[in-house]
Amino acid sequence: MGARDRLLAVFVAVLWGCNFLAVHYALGHFPPLFTGALRFPVIAIPTVLFVPRPKVKLRWLIGFGLGFGTGQFALLFIAMNIGMPTGLASLVLQASAPFTVLLGSVLLRERLSRRQLAGIVLAVGGMAVIAWHQAEHAVLLPVVLTLLAALSWAVGNICARQARAENGLHFTLWMSVVPPLPMFVLSLVFEGPAADWHALATLNTTGGWIGIAGFAYIVVFGTLVGSGIWTTLMRRHPAGVVAPFSLLVPVVGMSASFLLLAERPALVEVLAGLVVVGGVLLGSLPKRQRSADVALAASSS
Repeated sequence: MGARDRLLAVFVAVLWGCNFLAVHYALGHFPPLFTGALRFPVIAIPTVLFVPRPKVKLRWLIGFGLGFGTGQFALLFIAMNIGMPTGLASLVLQASAPFTVLLGSVLLRERLSRRQLAGIVLAVGGMAVIAWHQAEHAVLLPVVLTLLAALSWAVGNICARQARAENGLHFTLWMSVVPPLPMFVLSLVFEGPAADWHALATLNTTGGWIGIAGFAYIVVFGTLVGSGIWTTLMRRHPAGVVAPFSLLVPVVGMSASFLLLAERPALVEVLAGLVVVGGVLLGSLPKRQRSADVALAASSS
């Protein structure tokens, strides 16, 4: 990988790390499920009009949309809305990588190497320490929801693996057609039309403009620019060369949250986070053949 592509990979990691800040600001104005519901139509409408539909089986496209799009973001946004620290969310969501490896082993009968197994054990151990520490402070539920979001992402990755789309970017864009309807239904049921309408009716306020700015970042930079560059890099280089750069995402996310939101993670969480990142790296880089599925799991929304 040349210097320019390395810089592009780092740039994407910065975009995705800051994306968690954007989610924080968007959730300051919009209800969490409604935020997810609004995010996807902005991408889905131009996709249907201008992007050719990928030639994959419909069930895998729907599965990817429900796992990666609906489940992941619904659970993540709810978790952050009820108290999951922004920086910690960027770290815990990396559990999608070992979850993808485990699901691949169970559902697709992909053989685990010793290195992958060791990486999974390290990552799970680090997550357990973080969950234990949060439980002591009565904030375990947001961590559990974020872990479920990572699991949902992993399910989406398995569907993407089975789809075998020729154009990964087109497949990712068409995924955005799936989440809007279930997300809007979930928002109406659990948040109520009054909350959704209030968020729209108060857009012309300071909080509304901040929420719009966060939402715009999620769509433009977090999704279109970040995913577009990442997909291009994955086409140019082996997955195992590109994937490790995604481990910079929680570093950026936690650093930005420290600087801008004054979040102060406990020392035990920082140490456990290093163990998690080390486990994800170890599990994502088998000695011989590197799996594109794990690379997809390690990337961020």
